[in-house]
Amino acid sequence: MAIPYPEAQRLDDSDDYHGCKIDDPYRWLENPDSEETKSYVEAQNKLTLPFLEKCPVRGKFKARMTELYDYPKYSCHFQKGTRYFHFFNTGLQNQSVMYVQKSLDDDPRVFLDPNKFSEDGTVALRGYAFSEDGEYFAYGLSTSGSDWVTMKFLKVDGATELPDTLERVKFSCMAWTHDAKGMFYNCYLKQDGKIDGKMRSIKTNIKKQKTS
Repeated sequence: MAIPYPEAQRLDDSDDYHGCKIDDPYRWLENPDSEETKSYVEAQNKLTLPFLEKCPVRGKFKARMTELYDYPKYSCHFQKGTRYFHFFNTGLQNQSVMYVQKSLDDDPRVFLDPNKFSEDGTVALRGYAFSEDGEYFAYGLSTSGSDWVTMKFLKVDGATELPDTLERVKFSCMAWTHDAKGMFYNCYLKQDGKIDGKMRSIKTNIKKQKTS
């Protein structure tokens, strides 16, 4: 029996790159907040979810995969400044926890636990960077799997949170200056209305670091 898949409308959208026309008929799907996109996603879910819920082996696969994945996981240690860091996951934690040691013989201490970013677990660690001297730490936060990132900063000694917060960051590097007084990053320009997939302007900034 043929499955009636939701029909995706094709619009007459295109871009001109150096004289070459590139069709982009599904550009409307880049805006997740539009009524058209919401309706299309809902129609897909109405088709897919009943099929998955009736699958007789779905629960067995989930139980077995959970069992196989439930084991302690360690990353390799790496040195930043005078300290050593590594990630560790007890088994089924949503995100691995970053630990710090003064030496490889010391007991590890929690430096950053991404599982505590939000109560519902929807905020994830998205990139990080230490300054060259290992005294400052920049890290990105992503909510609900979004590509949009909010960047925050810590003073490594004591994992002390610093007041700086950077918004509208997306697909960005995190590059500290050699003296740790600033960091290069990319962000999108401000625009009126909602942030959507039509944004095209991006710039590289340097953020001067506040040390207290």
